[in-house]
Amino acid sequence: MSKKTSKRKGYLFLFTLLVGVASYFAYNYFILNKASLKNNAYVFLYIEKNDGYNELLAKIESQELVENIEAFEWLASRMDLEENLHPGKYRITNGMNARQIINLLKYNKQEKVKLSYNSQIHNLEEFVEYTDLKLELSADELNDWLDDEEKLEAHFSLHPGNALALVVPGVYEVSWAITADELFKLFREKFRKVWTEARKKQAKNLGYSISEIMIMASIVQSESGIASEQAKIAGVYFNRLERGMLLQADPTLKFANENFDAQRLLNEDKEINSPYNTYKYKGLPPGPIALVSTQAIDATLNYKKHNFLFFCAKPGLNGYSDFSVNYEQHQKFASAYQKALDQKGINR
Repeated sequence: MSKKTSKRKGYLFLFTLLVGVASYFAYNYFILNKASLKNNAYVFLYIEKNDGYNELLAKIESQELVENIEAFEWLASRMDLEENLHPGKYRITNGMNARQIINLLKYNKQEKVKLSYNSQIHNLEEFVEYTDLKLELSADELNDWLDDEEKLEAHFSLHPGNALALVVPGVYEVSWAITADELFKLFREKFRKVWTEARKKQAKNLGYSISEIMIMASIVQSESGIASEQAKIAGVYFNRLERGMLLQADPTLKFANENFDAQRLLNEDKEINSPYNTYKYKGLPPGPIALVSTQAIDATLNYKKHNFLFFCAKPGLNGYSDFSVNYEQHQKFASAYQKALDQKGINR
């Protein structure tokens, strides 16, 4: 081998070595630019609907999500992140490298938010407060939708006074950045699955609107969680409505007084001047007093026909009731129930 050839090979080896070293450091600098979250296993990065590329970079820098923001920006620009931003909530795990973070954001692999709507939501105010807390949506955006008579009528056959009926209880998995229209579209889809043509026909045959059945079902559901009891209780309330009697439903007093957890009602609770006070005002209250389960709707639509006009929880407080055709008989059952509350020390 000539000296010239040997020298050329030496230069080639040195060049290859330098390229290799440069590539190694470039890879570590630009690609393995890792998330260093100190003592946290993960943190969440929130991209709001109005956030642009610069706002995203500022958040990443302020939260110290990567070791080198300039290196992250260089790689992000070459991976077209600016053209592929998606609002939402993203989980950044400790040790993720820059490429993984960019891919997470670029391909919209966001963390879904679980909205659990259940008996802990008593009214529209609590619904708005809970939803506002969980999502980017503001209370004003939610209230604008709930106050829109045209939208409520068109999508749910409801109005602002009974809009709570549109929320079917359950768990909804949504984007943190979901819009109001997208959220209420989900509510509409579940609402329509409940209110099938068959159930609409049942309501019509009973002579009641969807909203009236929902209001009645919310009261029935609040009285007992047992389907057979719900159907029997609904029968009592329908009998009272048909005879022009006051409903005198205790759960409506809890709602009116906002004593949602009360186990015992007092005479003073009956004095509140509220359209939900069914001890003062005849007919159904203006809106539902709880989120209504499909079970309660079916129990109401298929209510038990009988002659009972009164009922009272059994002394065992097991979800069952004693039913009466007259007030005298009812008083005996009520006395036994009150005595049981006294023995258990339940004063409120």
